[in-house]
Parts: sequence; structure tokens; C-alpha cells
Amino acid sequence: MDALDRVYRRRIPPDQVVTIELAETMAEISRGIRRQVGVLIDRRGRVVHVICGDDHKLFLPDLGRHRAGRGRLRGLRLVHTHLFGEALSRDDLTDLSLLHLDLVAVIQADAEGRAASLEIAHLVPPSPTGALWEVLEPTPVREHALDFDGFIADLEGQLAAFQRTQKAGDGATLAVAVHVTTGATGEVKPEESLAELRELAATANVRIVETLVQRRRKADPRFVLGRGKLEELVLASMQQGADLILFDRDLTPAQARSIGDATEAKVIDRTQLILDIFAQRATTRDGKLQVELAQLKYILPRLAGRSSAMSRLAGGIGGRGPGETKLEIDRRRAKDRLTHLQKQIKKLAKQRQGRRHKRLSGGVPTAAIVGYTNAGKSTLLNALTGATVLAEDKLFATLDPTTRRLRFPDERELVLTDTVGFIRDLPPDLVAAFKATLEELEEADLLLHVVDISNPAFEEQIEAVERILEELELQALERLIVFNKIDAAPEDLDIEAISSRFGAIAVSALDQPSLRPLTERLIAGIAPDDRGWRWSVV
Repeated sequence: MDALDRVYRRRIPPDQVVTIELAETMAEISRGIRRQVGVLIDRRGRVVHVICGDDHKLFLPDLGRHRAGRGRLRGLRLVHTHLFGEALSRDDLTDLSLLHLDLVAVIQADAEGRAASLEIAHLVPPSPTGALWEVLEPTPVREHALDFDGFIADLEGQLAAFQRTQKAGDGATLAVAVHVTTGATGEVKPEESLAELRELAATANVRIVETLVQRRRKADPRFVLGRGKLEELVLASMQQGADLILFDRDLTPAQARSIGDATEAKVIDRTQLILDIFAQRATTRDGKLQVELAQLKYILPRLAGRSSAMSRLAGGIGGRGPGETKLEIDRRRAKDRLTHLQKQIKKLAKQRQGRRHKRLSGGVPTAAIVGYTNAGKSTLLNALTGATVLAEDKLFATLDPTTRRLRFPDERELVLTDTVGFIRDLPPDLVAAFKATLEELEEADLLLHVVDISNPAFEEQIEAVERILEELELQALERLIVFNKIDAAPEDLDIEAISSRFGAIAVSALDQPSLRPLTERLIAGIAPDDRGWRWSVV
């Protein structure tokens, strides 16, 4: 032990990784005790930790949060011995990445156990190859000539330049997306689910820079992922400079905390992402109240034992939603706020009901436009009525219902209502919160189910919308399927045959002439009535 204590008094020149004398001393100690011996050296050449492991592994001390120096290296290098002349191990390279060390060097012993060669690995800026580190060729200890000072300055410059590049431009939050599939019946294919998640992320100004997919018989109850994949996730997030881990599934509060503790990153699930988008897009008082209600219902079970992951939900991706102050309130005050919101929403629902009955008393039939998010519902409303409702190529561009009148010849009219888009596995609290808004659908004579025919998963999207309509107890309403975006559909897609199979009308909301069959079908459905007009089954 005295020999190990004396190692602390060693000083290494700034331009050297390790001195020949220190390497030989460490090899001698390691040979004598038959254990690996290591040192952590700072930039000033001081030995700050002396570590003793077993014959195959070194056990490093707790160095604090491994993300403390993002964009920079930690300022410590690890030099240690291997008893049997073996190369750098996977554990060595993992420690290098997780701890953001300046470098890791292993002193390889010869047949007599003396210091023979030095093998070094260091981190590298992200590249198309996906390499996390570079391992240099081993060199004899006495011939090693790496200029450590200059090498570290150059490496940190490269890493900092990459970070500046990543943060430049649109200011998007960088994220690693994770999909865990268990092969359950009805489970969406990973590539389709991740494609949708990427669209959701883009809507929330999150840029997915890496995706990880794991196939398991069942999700791990604590981390969802297996331990090996969890380690890969940590390495990928560090390599890509990502501040956010985005899971393509719902996490329990305990899982979110465990993953956040393990990765030391902000962790959110699919529901949190959708809630954040809704908070961003809601513009009316009604919409904002409903979003806050859904968010508080989601947050309530997560108030206890908040981790850094909850700070991600606190203000949303862009500082939206209830905010940090409301998340600090205790459960009692949160429940009081929930009660208040529910009363306000009921009050607004009564006001909407009054306006709706007044509109219906005029004897004008109504049609509600429903469909999967980003199917082109708002664009179709604009094309049919000449309205100027916001229509963007983003998910959930419309949250609040918009009603316009569509006038036909012979004084016929149809009231068209654009509604919030649906999505598979829509969070139950969100469905419940927006049920008041979707009351418009209950009074509709017809549901125009708009489908993006250019999407390869359009049939799965149709099924998802139908399931939500069942949840809302609207399955009995007459529906007309409208295949939209035929101009963007694949050339080999037989739109006519598919339209016939679904009893649908194919249109492009961007092409007025293509809308004629739809308007003719709508006109044919409006019949005279003693109080004006009514909708009849065509």
C-alpha cells in the first residue's frame, strides 16, 4: 500500500501521457499484487486518483455527472495496467465515453510482467461511420511520443466545433429516439412508428439525430430497454450531443425516473410529446384549458419524486404548458386546479352548445371533417369553402374546431366543421379533454373521413380513426371516406380500385377540378325539408 500511496506524489509533464518511470512503477505494483492498477491524471500532470481493481477489471470512483463538460472533455485521463498484455477492453472504451475522459491508456505487460507497450484510445467528433472513439496503434513505452497538450487542445477544438454546428440553424432540440418492440398483436412496425414519431418531433421543433430499436419478448419493467441497449443509448446521446431521450411508447413514472437517472438526460415519452405539441398549437381559451387539463392529469402521478426528466415536461420543449411554477405545487393544489379547469370547460361547453343549437335551428345540414392528423383536412375545408384556415404540413396544425358554410346552387347549404386530427394511441386524457370540443361531431349529419392516400400506412390510419370514433361513441354516424393527396400518391397505386373497395371519393385538395365528384356527392345528399334542408343518405 505504501507503493500505491507514493504514486500520488508523481508529476507528469504537460506534453506526456505518462512518464516511463510511472508506467514501470505501475506495472511492477500490478505484477506484485496480481491486480490491475490505474491512475487518473489531470491536465496539470497531478495524480488525483490511484485505483486498484482485480485481475480483469478496474473499478473507477464516482466522478460526478458525466455530462458536466458537454462540448468539452473532462480534464482527466485514465492510465492503467493490464496483467496479461491484452488490448483495451470494451469496459475501457465505455468508461472513456461515459466519463468523457481526455483519453484512456493501457500499459501492456510483457511475459515477465514489465511495462512493454502503451495503447491509447480517445473520443472523436461524430462522423458518418458512427465511430465513438479511435484506438491508436500500441507503441513501446520508451518510444511513445504523443504531444498530449497539443493533442488535447486540437481534439477539444474539433468537439466544440461539432457542438456549434449541431446547435446552429433552427435551434431545434436534439434527441435520440427509442423504439422497443415486443411483437405483440397489432403492434405497429418499428419503421412506420418511428417515421410518425419523427414527424411529431419535427412539429415540436425536436430534431431526431439517432434512432435505437430493440426487439424484446417483453419490456424491462425498470428501464424498458435491456442493460446493454441502455448503455448504447447513453453512448449514442453523448456522441450526437443530444439533450433529450424520446421513447416511442408511454413510460410509467418509475421508468422515466430510472432511465433519466441512468442516462442523466431528459427523458420523455410519446404522450408527453403530443401534449407539448397540443400546448404549442392551442390558440383559443377553450383549447388552452383543455390542454392544461390533460397535462395536469398526466403530471399528477409524476409529481412525487420528480427527476430531471420532469423538468422537460415543466415548460414543454419550447417553454409551453403549465410551467415550472405549477409543477412545484403539491398534489392537493394540483387537484384543486383540475377541478377549476373542469368547471371552466363545462361552462364553455354549454356556450358552444347554445351556439350549435342556434345554428342547427336554421335547417342547414352539417358535415364534420375528421381524419388522421396531417391528412389535409384544413386544406380541404379551405378549398371547398374559400376559407383561409391555417393549413400546414405538420401534425396537429388544427386543434380548435373551425366552422364554415359551403353554398351550392338552388340555395342549398352545408355547414362544414374542421376538427382536430386523430393519431394512433392518442393519450386517453387528451381524448377526454377534447371530448367537449368534439361534441360538434355528435350533431353532424355526415362525417367526411379524410385520408392521406399517399401515406403507405393509410389503411392503418383509417383503422386508428375508426377506433377513436368508437371511443367517442360516434360509430353510428354516416361516413364518407375522402382519399386526399392523390397528386402525391405513388404512380403504381391503383387509386380507382382502392376507392371502389372503400366506397371513397379520391381528390386532391390542391386541385379544384378534382373536387367536383365530392361536391356533386354532397349536393346529392342535401334534400328539401319543410324547415329548409336536410341531409339524406345518398
